[in-house]
Amino acid sequence: MATKKEDNYLKTRKTREAEEAARRSRVTKAVIRVRFPDNHTLEVTFHSSETIQCLYDLIMKVISRPDLPFYLYTTPPKKQIKDMTQDIFSAGFIPGAIVYFSYDLPKGDDATAADSAAFLLDEVMSLKGLEVIANAEQAEAVQSAPEPGVGVSTVPFPIAQTSKPSEKKPGRPKWFKM
Repeated sequence: MATKKEDNYLKTRKTREAEEAARRSRVTKAVIRVRFPDNHTLEVTFHSSETIQCLYDLIMKVISRPDLPFYLYTTPPKKQIKDMTQDIFSAGFIPGAIVYFSYDLPKGDDATAADSAAFLLDEVMSLKGLEVIANAEQAEAVQSAPEPGVGVSTVPFPIAQTSKPSEKKPGRPKWFKM
């Protein structure tokens, strides 16, 4: 009885590539949750063929301090996302992923000031004007009309939602009995 790991070695390269292409075509969208240090979460839906750069561009539009350098990372182990040309599927964010946000500042006054302020824009926090951001992005894409195949996504702008940090109720867990 062959295990799944052994099956990969017994298949030809062409067969493995065909299976990978079938797997890639089955999964078309990914739900990415960006968690901020203040425990707010931004949930975004991307097409699996979009690049990590699209995620960075969206975050630049919704954070309150886009002038400060930042980075995204995944855990465990903590791994900074550096390759902007990689697509969502290749990054392993299919069918969903939790990505963490952090400012890339040296320790000091600026870092403490950035961490104490709100991370998301007030419009995003209140979910007002979110459609305006998406519609403005689509209008810019239509007006500039770049050549197809130059790294421009033909997929509609990602859908974003925010959620408040969860508040834990004090007390015993449900499984605890006295």
